[in-house]
Amino acid sequence: MAAPEKTKEVKPGFTFRKYKDDDQEWPSLQARIFTADETDKCPTYVHKTPPCQASCPSGEDIRGWLNIVRGIEKPPKDTKWQEYAFRRSTEANPFPSMMGRVCPAPCQTGCNRNVVEDYVGINAVEQFIGDWGIDNKLPFKAAEQSTGKKVAIIGGGPAGLSAAYQLRRKGHAVTVFDDHEELGGMARYGVPGYRLPREILDGEFNRIVDMGVEVKLKTRVGVDIPMAELEKKYDAVLFAIGCKSGRALPIPGADASNCITGVAFLEAFNQGRLQAVSGRVVVVGGGDTSIDVVSVARRLGYIKEMAETERPEYVVLGQTAHDVAMTAKKEGAEVMLISRQPLEKMNAAKHEIDDAQREGVTIRGSMQPLKVILDEKTGRAKALRVVELDFSSGKAVEKPGTEVDLEADLIVSAIGQMGDFRGMEDFNNGKGLINSDKFYQVPGKPGFFVCGDIIRPHLLTTVIGQGSIAADSIDHFLKKQDFAKRPKVDVHHFNLLEKLQEVNLTPQAFKPDGPDNERPIDRGLRGTAEQGKSVGGFAVHNYEDRADAEVCQSNELFLGHFQYTPRNKRVEMVPNAEEVLGHFKERVQGLDEKGTVDEAKRCMSCGLCFECDNCVIYCPQIAVKRTPKSESTMGRYVYTDYDLCIGCHICADVCPTGYIKMGMGDH
Repeated sequence: MAAPEKTKEVKPGFTFRKYKDDDQEWPSLQARIFTADETDKCPTYVHKTPPCQASCPSGEDIRGWLNIVRGIEKPPKDTKWQEYAFRRSTEANPFPSMMGRVCPAPCQTGCNRNVVEDYVGINAVEQFIGDWGIDNKLPFKAAEQSTGKKVAIIGGGPAGLSAAYQLRRKGHAVTVFDDHEELGGMARYGVPGYRLPREILDGEFNRIVDMGVEVKLKTRVGVDIPMAELEKKYDAVLFAIGCKSGRALPIPGADASNCITGVAFLEAFNQGRLQAVSGRVVVVGGGDTSIDVVSVARRLGYIKEMAETERPEYVVLGQTAHDVAMTAKKEGAEVMLISRQPLEKMNAAKHEIDDAQREGVTIRGSMQPLKVILDEKTGRAKALRVVELDFSSGKAVEKPGTEVDLEADLIVSAIGQMGDFRGMEDFNNGKGLINSDKFYQVPGKPGFFVCGDIIRPHLLTTVIGQGSIAADSIDHFLKKQDFAKRPKVDVHHFNLLEKLQEVNLTPQAFKPDGPDNERPIDRGLRGTAEQGKSVGGFAVHNYEDRADAEVCQSNELFLGHFQYTPRNKRVEMVPNAEEVLGHFKERVQGLDEKGTVDEAKRCMSCGLCFECDNCVIYCPQIAVKRTPKSESTMGRYVYTDYDLCIGCHICADVCPTGYIKMGMGDH
């Protein structure tokens, strides 16, 4: 039953060669200049953003908490590394346990380690950090002082709670309104429990509520409480209502009673009302929601002798509910997923598609629904007529003569979602969504902000990041400050100055000479260091922070430093077609502490020193030296004695992280 996480085939013994046989041409003029025996430039320490972090819509400091787990960045005294990593992770994303399980991990796709053999298992490490935080009941803290401002958040899903978390940290009072019985939005009512256990959700959501967030459940804004009342009582309003209404198939016959949406199907299942499906289920989609629908349908199974009132569509519509006792004798349902896209181009993650097929789901790509075939006596759908599509011309073209009727007792549409605007119709942009500017303000509505799927349905990690940025915008609005331009690489960056402050090595404020020297410059982190010490107490070393503008690419690294190291893979309990019926155990089994640390050690710390000593060992002039321990910290491990440096650039050549650059400081 146990199936490992998917990984690509890699031959052990991988070796890296910077130059191949018969390489005789310089790749660029810059390479020709700086690959001579020496230059008139000396090394500079340039901090850049790693691609994992740049690929993370939540903007987590992934490299930062991986370096904490692996033991490179040390926690403050009397703080365990697990807590220190948890705090660094949750600066950006308060849901590490949840995201470690269900995030599709664009960070892993962007990981430079893919060039060596395989990505770092970022999700696996994040799951360990999050679970440790829950097990040890780590709390979040609100700001010590209140601003006296109040913000109403409509919607208690991940986007709204992400914003609530950040707003409380800024000292603003927050009230969350949600029309369900429990917080969680699509994370609770859209994602099955075997993928995301409810105790994990409760642990991470309650931690935010405990910051002093007021919660009003089973309360629909615009119905139970007028929008005008919110405008009067609160200083700002944030829409985070998600997209809880599914889109029906735009074909004739799709209004039949047994044609339902994937969103409604999953909500009925996650509320415990839906406990069986029909014998033949056809799902139209191709994204994550459709995969969840077919996987749930295979687990639920069906009952041959089912009363008319117990048909799944009536349960989904809320007209009845299944009796647990009557579901005792269930059989496996025939479940098919069809997609307009070819199988290899479906939006769902490949391993999710593979898992669904393992569970017994039939998946067919390049199929276009044409019509729902109705039973003349009952008016219910009995089949879905489809036609094959040909993409050889670059666009979808129906293939004549390939029409076929797929017999179905239940047809589920998972082709898109939109918002439910009952009571909030004025904010509907006509497409079932809410318009937003780049600061997540609702255009033409001062004091109203928006984040999450209601802007455009996207990844869970995306809406969490939007909640954080929306909180920043609301904070500026409440303080009557101009909205600051967001950085080009808009993520939570490692901050050397904050690290120096943490270890009591705060540089002195720099006051330049001249008529404009009244105001100290606190960001004085550049300048030539002498014997590793701060010049005049205000400069660090020749350090430049470009993290908000540049991403460290794999061609900047010395890949020869990294040996082939297989990924420490989590085990996924993916049942096969014979085992799937009634299989609701948690699917992802997390790494233990050793496996977590070992996996974090595979991180290449792109764009920031991880203390490998290559530059110290290979410098022929002994010009590169370790910073004295009394002044050393993460990002400040080595320095260059420029009186000894001859500009040979060997240190830059052997730097595995791309942290050392030539050409910034004159020799």
